[in-house]
Amino acid sequence: MTTLGLVPAKQGKAVFLRKGETIEIINTHGNQVLDTWAFNAHDVTEHMSMEHTRSVNSSIYANAGDVFSSNRRRPMLKFRKDTSPGKHDMLLCACNKELYTELGCTEYHRNCEDNLREALKEFYLAPPSTPSPFNLFMNVVTGANGEILRSTPASKAGDSVELVAEMDLLMVFSSCPQDIKPVNGPACTPSDMHYRVLAPGTSA
Repeated sequence: MTTLGLVPAKQGKAVFLRKGETIEIINTHGNQVLDTWAFNAHDVTEHMSMEHTRSVNSSIYANAGDVFSSNRRRPMLKFRKDTSPGKHDMLLCACNKELYTELGCTEYHRNCEDNLREALKEFYLAPPSTPSPFNLFMNVVTGANGEILRSTPASKAGDSVELVAEMDLLMVFSSCPQDIKPVNGPACTPSDMHYRVLAPGTSA
């Protein structure tokens, strides 16, 4: 039996995955974007790379069956299952404090980049830089002239994805704190997310 883990609204969470284990990520309320990173558990200089993944898969979109590659072009995660409409982003960077300053915030605003660093501190680690995340449930498409178009999430409450670890990993999640733009739905209200770690060979 597995138990639900929590990624609180506006916060980050790091999770250790052994090779072969699956993580099921659940969009509990249906409206939340989850910035997602993966690091080699034994060497954080190797990380899941959106640039290399797009190159290896020859696609700017992520689909069940795809493999996410590291910055050393090694498989890190297998995208096994997706019960959502399949709207996930591999183009945009993580939000940071500078973004919220641009949006008019005069005081500190929680952000995904700081959530990543806080989560890794629990393992006494710090990333050498901030890799571009896999933005789960973020509804981004490209226009006819290459425009990046941001829409509200298409997922519904309870939609989930399953990712299989291809090596020992530290996964880091940030329940995106964006509450100014409708990235997390028209109410602009970030919410909790949940996850389960499943034994090798099992599925939710």
